[in-house]
Amino acid sequence: MEKYTFVPKGVCARQIDFEIEDGKLHNVKFTGGCDGNTKAISKLLEGADASNTVDILKGNLCGMKGTSCADQLAKGIEQALAK
Repeated sequence: MEKYTFVPKGVCARQIDFEIEDGKLHNVKFTGGCDGNTKAISKLLEGADASNTVDILKGNLCGMKGTSCADQLAKGIEQALAK
């Protein structure tokens, strides 16, 4: 299982950690951000297909920020999959 750490930009979360094994997401953890929302995202994504998750979350916005914690997670997963 590969472990990844992504430092998001433009959101309240300061770090996003996740693992990918056989194309599936595991142990998604946000440091900072809206606690309830990021915990819910983490639970919903356990075992989810990483590529499909990028398609679903990419472009989701939080207010006027132009991004969101979910969008930043998608960017982090996208970078991990490109390696």
